[in-house]
Amino acid sequence: MTSVALTIAGSDSGGGAGIQADLKTFQELGTFGTSALTAVTAQNTLGVHAVQPIETDIVIAQIEAVLTDFTVGAAKTGMLFSAEIIEAVADTMSRHDRIPLVVDPVMIAKGGAPLLRQSAIAALKERLIPSAALLTPNIPEAEVLTGMTIASMKDMENAANQLLRKGAGAVLLKGGHRTDTPDAEDLFLSSAGDCFLMKSKRIDTKDTHGTGCTFAAAITAELAKGAPMHDAVVTAKHFIHAAIEDGLSIGNGHGPTNHAALRKRGPVERKDVELIGKN
Repeated sequence: MTSVALTIAGSDSGGGAGIQADLKTFQELGTFGTSALTAVTAQNTLGVHAVQPIETDIVIAQIEAVLTDFTVGAAKTGMLFSAEIIEAVADTMSRHDRIPLVVDPVMIAKGGAPLLRQSAIAALKERLIPSAALLTPNIPEAEVLTGMTIASMKDMENAANQLLRKGAGAVLLKGGHRTDTPDAEDLFLSSAGDCFLMKSKRIDTKDTHGTGCTFAAAITAELAKGAPMHDAVVTAKHFIHAAIEDGLSIGNGHGPTNHAALRKRGPVERKDVELIGKN
């Protein structure tokens, strides 16, 4: 049976993030990708030049068209832009709560452009996070959601626990923005008590556009295929590490990652990610 995943996110005309990155990732991991577009961006590796949100009723019509026809195994959200879209998506997905929802709380583009209205942050906290099987913030996003300053692993643990208390089933707090460690350290905590740390060597590159979208999409693809949450997260860490390490070197700014990297490496032993403290 073909596994199906759904992404609810914005379009990136540069192809490195958003809907485009999600669908590429779904395909690479053997999952059929469907989508609901929330916004159109005029974007390239140098930044976001314009944003046009989609009417809320059209966003929901896209989701319902997919969910009433396909057996969707997992879904993710990315750029949602406004409180109105967040609330409508939360209401819609609550009627399909058998589908695990990965919430990537996209707020700021790589070049610094806002992708979430300030007025939408409360809706994200109150309406969408409680619907999340998994929440995948980076450190700046987690700081906004918790009001904390996050500079250490202890801070990450405190923030992840606070986000669990907001209702998420699990939290993957990505530590790539930390400066006190030579490694990229991502912390996973679940409401069921599963806790582990994933460490990989930091890669010296400017080509990291779309890493958050791609990481969350890889998790979603694996969940759609029926993988347990912890296995999906670990596979996705390998996927994004390879995508960053085998960069494409295209564009004049923050270039995209290589979504085909893990497949092209073939069935080699995966040693790039160290797993610590898995329950």
